[in-house]
Amino acid sequence: MSYKIIVDSCGELTDEMKASGCFETASLEIDVDNYHIIDDETFDQADFLKRVAASPTSPKSSCPSPERYMEGYRCEAEHVYAVTLSAELSGSYNSAILGKNLYHEEYGEKDIYVFNSCSASVGETLIALKIVECEEKGMEFAQIIETVESYIKKQNTYFVLETLDTLRKNGRLKGVKAVVATALNIKPVMSATPEGTIRQLGQARGIKKALAKLTDEVVKDLKDSKGKILAVSHCNCRERAEYVRDILVKKAEFKDTLILNMAGISSMYAADGGVIVVV
Repeated sequence: MSYKIIVDSCGELTDEMKASGCFETASLEIDVDNYHIIDDETFDQADFLKRVAASPTSPKSSCPSPERYMEGYRCEAEHVYAVTLSAELSGSYNSAILGKNLYHEEYGEKDIYVFNSCSASVGETLIALKIVECEEKGMEFAQIIETVESYIKKQNTYFVLETLDTLRKNGRLKGVKAVVATALNIKPVMSATPEGTIRQLGQARGIKKALAKLTDEVVKDLKDSKGKILAVSHCNCRERAEYVRDILVKKAEFKDTLILNMAGISSMYAADGGVIVVV
C-alpha cells in the first residue's frame, strides 16, 4: 500500500526521511520585523538567530494555508497522513483539517488523516516514524490511525529554554505563572500537557542544573524505554543535546536515539540554546 506523510515544518526530518520519498514538508512562515522567512530547506538558522537578537520585537509565525495542505493531499499515494504541531500552539492542525475537507469536496473520497501531535519539533518526527513503522507492517488504515493516536497519548515532551520571551509574547504560556529571574540565571523546566499546552515542572539555577533536572523528570515518567526512541532537538547547541542524551542512556535503555538541529519554527520558539526531549 502506498503512503505519504506531510509534516509541518515545526517537525524536523532526518536525512533518511527526506531521501525516502514518503515525506513532504508543509512550511510555516516567519516574520522578523520586515524580513520574511519561509521555513523550508533554505532556512538559515545562524542568520535567523542574528536577526532575532538584533530585533526589538518578537518574531511572528503563520501556518500553512488549507489550500497548501489540500495540494499536498493530491498525490498517487493511497494513504495520506498529516502531522502537525500541537493545535493548542498553532493553527496548523485546523488548517490541515480544512485542507482535507476541501480535498474531499473537490476531488472525492480518499484515505486522509490528520494527527494533532500535541507536541512539536522531534515529537512530530517520532509520530511520523511511527506511521512508517505501521505502514511497513502492512496494517490497515484504521488500525494505523488507532495505533498512532495511542502512541501520541503515551508520548512525553520536555524542554529547557534560555528564554521564554517568544513563547510568552506570542501567548503560548497561558496558565503558566512562572516568573523567570533572569538576573539569578533561573531556568524553568517545562513540558507539554496531554492536551498539548505548556506547563512548568520545576526550575534550577543555571542551564546545566536545569538540564539535569529535565533528565530526572524524563526518567520519573519513563515506561517501557526499551521499545522507545529517545529524540533530542536543539537550537544551535548540540553539546547540550548530547549531554542530555548521554545522561539518559546511562539511566535507561532505549531502542534508538536521535539528535536533530531545530528547523525554523522550533528555533523561533526555543530560541538560541533551547533543548527539547521527546520520548
